[in-house]
Amino acid sequence: MSNETITWEEFQQVAIHAGTVVEVKASPKARKPAYVVMVDFGPEIGIKQTSARITDHYTPDELVGRQVVGVVNFPVKQIGPVRSEFLLTGFYRPDGTVILAVPDKKVPDGAKLG
Repeated sequence: MSNETITWEEFQQVAIHAGTVVEVKASPKARKPAYVVMVDFGPEIGIKQTSARITDHYTPDELVGRQVVGVVNFPVKQIGPVRSEFLLTGFYRPDGTVILAVPDKKVPDGAKLG
């Protein structure tokens, strides 16, 4: 873990936005259980997909319609057959499972953190 200081300008380069989950399905051929998660980040960013290992604490039905937080300006990453277009943010528990980082109240899809 790094505690290196960054500047405000460096932080602003990370595009962290809120969006609403519109679709969730099991990730095909994943080595570890994962979902393909589609999130609507609003009209300027659009709908993006990612692969996320969040099956321990969430079902697809619990996720659809929920707002989440994602980093939308990383390069696209191929994760098996899934083209991951953003990073879904969350916190690791000591057992390695992930709890999502989410807005505690509704915000517009596409709202930027910071």
